[in-house]
Amino acid sequence: MKISENQNLKDYNTFGMEVFARRFLQIENAGEVPALITEYLHQEPFYILGGGSNTLFTKDFDGSIVHPVFTGIEVVEQAWDAVVLRVAAGEPWDNLIQYCIRHELFGIENLTGIPGWVGSAPVQNIGAYGVEVKDTILKVEGYVISTGKSLTLSNAECRFAYRNSIFKQELKHDFIITHVWFQLSKKKHFTLSYQGLAKALEERELPLTLHSVSDCVRKIRDTKLPDPKIVGNGGSFFKNPVIPEEKYHELQTNFPDLVAYDAPDGLKKLSAGQLIEKAGWKGKRLGNAGTWKNQALVLVNYGGATPKEVLEVAETIIHDVNSLFDITLEMEINRI
Repeated sequence: MKISENQNLKDYNTFGMEVFARRFLQIENAGEVPALITEYLHQEPFYILGGGSNTLFTKDFDGSIVHPVFTGIEVVEQAWDAVVLRVAAGEPWDNLIQYCIRHELFGIENLTGIPGWVGSAPVQNIGAYGVEVKDTILKVEGYVISTGKSLTLSNAECRFAYRNSIFKQELKHDFIITHVWFQLSKKKHFTLSYQGLAKALEERELPLTLHSVSDCVRKIRDTKLPDPKIVGNGGSFFKNPVIPEEKYHELQTNFPDLVAYDAPDGLKKLSAGQLIEKAGWKGKRLGNAGTWKNQALVLVNYGGATPKEVLEVAETIIHDVNSLFDITLEMEINRI
């Protein structure tokens, strides 16, 4: 475990917010977690920080930032049609994607390019282009902070939902993920329900392979989303709202081109990006913060933005979308 004091977090969050943590604890193997809990996490505020891609620090953090960096991808079970992988929390998400492509394992290729680490994937139940990570997760290992005991949760026990899980509910701030188990298919199959992906593959006349699908996803993302190494951002800032079908049809009266996807229980999922764009916010800025020119769902730090400026943009967007559609957007990003 590496410990530093008064750590600048600018390089540890993709928004590039220059805030400081009183203590920074870098965890280099899962075996250090019990001592970490005993020595630090029962004594002061803490926050578990992975790749920093879904986090907006709004001020200096007066406590301990826990930063797990241990990595590893292990094959634990193998059959003719499937493989089970046990992956360490600190493994970069895209490293796992590339591993699966090399070994021809199907199931998560549509999630190419999502920033962050494996340990964050089940917390957020990350998803993109018709795929959610919950559909490949077998179980999640970690430690309950309040008891210090190890605990393994099955897929059902994780209570996955749209951008949600038990780790954001009952176990919020009370669980450290050390490993995630994935069950991936050896049988060739793809999810091409997202129209833009299917169209891109058709236009490029590529053979249907893991590499071609992953490459198309990455190119689509690159046209819409800024590289956080160049323009600070935290990815999608708001959740796509889910509304009753009746309300959707009412909105179509004034907005006939409103995009919607079927959601469970007969509901409709709208595009938050489209709502924000229709509210006049695509590429707009206030001071040093604003929305990205190619994707209104992404709030960005145009350079030197303060947390206050980013939040002002977010709150104004929420107000304007609510005024236009009578829909209240919910922030997807973690505000600390």
